[in-house]
Amino acid sequence: MQKIKIVTDSTADLTEESIRKYGIEVVPLTISIDGETFIDRVDITPSEFIEKMEASRELPKSSQPPPGSFLEVYNRLGSDGSQIISIHMAGGLSGTVRSAESAAGMTEVKVTVLDSNFTSKGLGFQVIEASRMAEKGHSLEEILHRLEKIKENTRLFIMVDTMENLVKGGRVGKVNAFLGSLLNIKPIAVLKSGVLEPLTKARSHNQVIKYMTKLFVEDFNTYKIAGVGIAHAEGIEIAEKVKESIMKNTGFHDIEIDFTTPIISTHTGKGAFALIYYYE
Repeated sequence: MQKIKIVTDSTADLTEESIRKYGIEVVPLTISIDGETFIDRVDITPSEFIEKMEASRELPKSSQPPPGSFLEVYNRLGSDGSQIISIHMAGGLSGTVRSAESAAGMTEVKVTVLDSNFTSKGLGFQVIEASRMAEKGHSLEEILHRLEKIKENTRLFIMVDTMENLVKGGRVGKVNAFLGSLLNIKPIAVLKSGVLEPLTKARSHNQVIKYMTKLFVEDFNTYKIAGVGIAHAEGIEIAEKVKESIMKNTGFHDIEIDFTTPIISTHTGKGAFALIYYYE
């Protein structure tokens, strides 16, 4: 039986333990700030990046891996005849999946490139499941079918704590940001089909916690929750409170909290967090 290997990018917010355990190949994006360029999670840690970002007047810029980076990985992993499933962050958020597709067209290795429609743990759920199934000997078709189901049943809700980066990126005017800060407004959005859509606005962290918990409880009472994760950008305090609230209201305890990649922090700013889960 032909072996299947899994490739993803550094926005999947995978732990080093998971990467080693499942033999996942991660192709990193790069981030530029104040004239310096760093390889995501290689040259700079998420917390180090937050410090640099706060001190910078300009919004950092992220770049997807060039097709050549993917091509090298595909050729190396496929040299023993293995097939490859390459799963990446939403095409609506980055050109990474397009770069992977370009490389797949240059190699003789059989590569299937997938747009996860998500990022962070929403992408990570698909990568981990694909790796588990490949390890158990499932076929390419079985894995792809399962990933499509996970994609359909994933929810990603994100709160932005400060509008500073939205101003730097030209997405929100300074006056609106000032008024938002004055009123302590916390925008909450949902990621749908690879595009962030505004959902509501909260006036405090307590309102955010109640709202996020309400969304989760509704799905918890309707479906069988298969996986839950919280990713944050130096927002560990509210992330922990959301986790505690969910556990208190549902009894669901298996919730991972991790620092998100600088690629995401660039757009969300410090203090942001996302509640991400999928159900059967």
